[in-house]
Amino acid sequence: MLYTMMQVCKKADMTYQTLKFYCNQGLVPNVKRDHNNRRVFDERDLKWIQDLVCLKKCGMSIQEMKAYLDLCLQGPATIPQRKEMLTQKQEALRRTIQELEASAAYIDWKQTFYDDVLAGRRPYVSNLIPPENAPL
Repeated sequence: MLYTMMQVCKKADMTYQTLKFYCNQGLVPNVKRDHNNRRVFDERDLKWIQDLVCLKKCGMSIQEMKAYLDLCLQGPATIPQRKEMLTQKQEALRRTIQELEASAAYIDWKQTFYDDVLAGRRPYVSNLIPPENAPL
């Protein structure tokens, strides 16, 4: 089965402009054309484009995706290099997740603090507003 650009965009959850950009950047190798010279994609193309979407969400730049593609096109001999690229991205993602979890924990704490202040369970203390009785 062949898919149009719009069908691929819908299945890969991406914009038409992004898919066109990826094609123009050479990130989708062996692009086929129909009798009207419009790009068409088969199942393998679709799966690769979905991979590109994931790689982008993982933080890969266009240059990194091109390097990854080049390695993929060289076959199984480059699997160790590809694994290393993915390991680096995975480690960066795990650091980001930890940072986001710490930020969410801070917001949880602050929300509880505000709830306690509003309910009269604790006094309001601010790091920005000095207490009225504090010496200057």
